[in-house]
Amino acid sequence: MPLPLSRHRNYKAMHYNEIHRPSQNGAVRLWANTCGFEIRPDRRIGQAALGVWRGENGMSATRPQPLFDWFIPIDGDGVRLGTARAERPPDFDYLTRVVRTAEAQGFDALLIPTRFVNGLFDEAAPLVETWTTATALATVTTRIRFLIAVRPGFIAAGLLAKMVATLDQISRGRVDINIVPGGIRHDFERLGVDSDHTGRYEQAEELMRACRMLWTGELTDFAGQHLTLRGARCVPTPFGTPRFYQGGASPRAEALAAREADVYLLWIEPLDQIAARIARLRTAYEACGRAPAFGLRTHLIVRDDVDEAWDAAHRLIADAVPEVLRQRRAVAVGEQSAPGADADRHRLGRHLWNGLATVRVNCGTAIVGTPDQVVQELYEYWKLGVDEFILSGFPHVEECVRVAQTVLPRLRACIAAGSEA
Repeated sequence: MPLPLSRHRNYKAMHYNEIHRPSQNGAVRLWANTCGFEIRPDRRIGQAALGVWRGENGMSATRPQPLFDWFIPIDGDGVRLGTARAERPPDFDYLTRVVRTAEAQGFDALLIPTRFVNGLFDEAAPLVETWTTATALATVTTRIRFLIAVRPGFIAAGLLAKMVATLDQISRGRVDINIVPGGIRHDFERLGVDSDHTGRYEQAEELMRACRMLWTGELTDFAGQHLTLRGARCVPTPFGTPRFYQGGASPRAEALAAREADVYLLWIEPLDQIAARIARLRTAYEACGRAPAFGLRTHLIVRDDVDEAWDAAHRLIADAVPEVLRQRRAVAVGEQSAPGADADRHRLGRHLWNGLATVRVNCGTAIVGTPDQVVQELYEYWKLGVDEFILSGFPHVEECVRVAQTVLPRLRACIAAGSEA
């Protein structure tokens, strides 16, 4: 069976060439020059190709075309976060606007998260279910991929494998899975699942292995500590090849990713912390005989003037109500909720701000600045080895357009130029 276009090895290059041909975009070429590099068109496909990149250690490596993804706000949306209700509820009409805007602006994929109560506004505010929403949104798009978050332990492995395969057939090969073995504190217990950290990661490993076996279409037997299959079969198989993404900051999470994940997904942190984590993961992947791939999840707050950007950041959480702040403190875990040492207690660096963690579960850190400043920050993470960026901004329709038009062309050009240096 021929691969769908979205899975073709040259698809990303062709898509880049179609939208961002440097000879037709003086701004792109100008930005590359400010990075200190010169874009050299690839004669085979007529674009600024990513060839051999030479890192700071002097070693050369071939880098893939970078991927840029957007986010589906299943909690709701707006410019005032942490309020009792969202200014824009997460109804199907609004989420359709988000995904169609992202597709029209050239984003590669959409991350849709999973949780069991609202994690951006009051817990009693509307929250749409992940899988049903992703399935419906796949029918109103044609090209963009869906990275769907799944918590092990809530859907039987044989059923999940068939759900993924079926949706991948419906969407013509546009499905990937974000395995989420960690969790928001007390979230599992809400639905009657009581499992410890070790058990969740064991379940996640067995789930990824079992799904891959089932996706061969052959009769499958699997005997694990948590999952059992006896003569199970998944037909039809997926249209393409769904990839497993997985994150997590614990040693157990990193070890699992090295064994099973196709892409290790990082929440944004200061550069030195990301560099250390990537170095550990490279070693772990190599020990398993596998090649790592890294994705980075971050929010962006972009304005033409840096002071305007910081004002916009502070306004996002200025109207948060005490009850929502209490709810977020009750489930806060990890570094995302830790205050920085800067005069602004949420500043983690010159352009890194985790004020969103006061009103949002999970990733609560943003890059704040002008388009050029945001590009330079993201470029530094690319130099560390990140080849996929999962971005978002509030509200998700307008900021999708802003990021696509003011950040991505410059970042693509800078990366292309850096690859040729």
